[in-house]
Amino acid sequence: MAGLLLWGIFWARGKAADEVCQRVEVTIDNADSTQFVTPLGVIAELAKLGFKVVGKPMWQIDASRIEQALQRSEYLEKAECVKATGGVLMIRASQLVPVLRVFDGDQSYYVNRFGKHMSATASYHADVPVVQGHFTLQYPATRLLPMIEYVEADSLLSSLVTMYTMRDSNNIFITPAIHGHVVNMGDCDNFEAKFRKLKLFYRKVMPAKGWENYDTISVKWNYQVVATRRQKAVKIEMTYDSAYDEPEPDLQTITVAEDRHTLAIDDKKQESSSKKQDSSGKKQDSR
Repeated sequence: MAGLLLWGIFWARGKAADEVCQRVEVTIDNADSTQFVTPLGVIAELAKLGFKVVGKPMWQIDASRIEQALQRSEYLEKAECVKATGGVLMIRASQLVPVLRVFDGDQSYYVNRFGKHMSATASYHADVPVVQGHFTLQYPATRLLPMIEYVEADSLLSSLVTMYTMRDSNNIFITPAIHGHVVNMGDCDNFEAKFRKLKLFYRKVMPAKGWENYDTISVKWNYQVVATRRQKAVKIEMTYDSAYDEPEPDLQTITVAEDRHTLAIDDKKQESSSKKQDSSGKKQDSR
């Protein structure tokens, strides 16, 4: 009996080895209303990559090589390939899911959560946040993703922010729906605190000073906001050194300092500084 069973196994294997590929069946896992990868498209991609499988003996088809080749396609996030009975080659694929669209000069591409790029074409459009700038392997566009996801999760911020621009890793700007100014977020760190300061500025300062009064609002420095006037005689340049950061003050004490075109955060420290200056002046007079 055992010999008969063993013979049956070898016979089945031999028959399977003689099978030829009759057809390719493709399933797209995440096909929905924004589908841009189709089963026919995957089959065409196979042919383009040099895999002519129909009519070929099944034992000569390398399923793992097909998987690896398809996963390198810019349109797919994942692909699985299995040889089934009856001469069927089954492919299960997931199309790329964009989370950002990047404009870099005259080029435009989508980026998924893992940083994979897909060229933007006129035949497909995804409603995702737009980022302008040049990104590298050392500083990919996905570095902005935590901040962008924070904005998307906040109903007020998501309706406010229309675009992101990265001039360099320390100067990331957002373009708000409120016309007339941009916001310099600095780098991607501590963005929650930066957006809290921005909301407070919009709530307390802009209604009083006018929505057209400033062309740039910077929240890049810890615990202060720098608002640059649209009409200004001298452009004020400020440098930032994290070593000079102060303990975070009560945000309710923020007031506008007209003479410096900035926000003075801690009145007590200003008062202390003034006393030091007065004391210093008295010493000089006594000399």
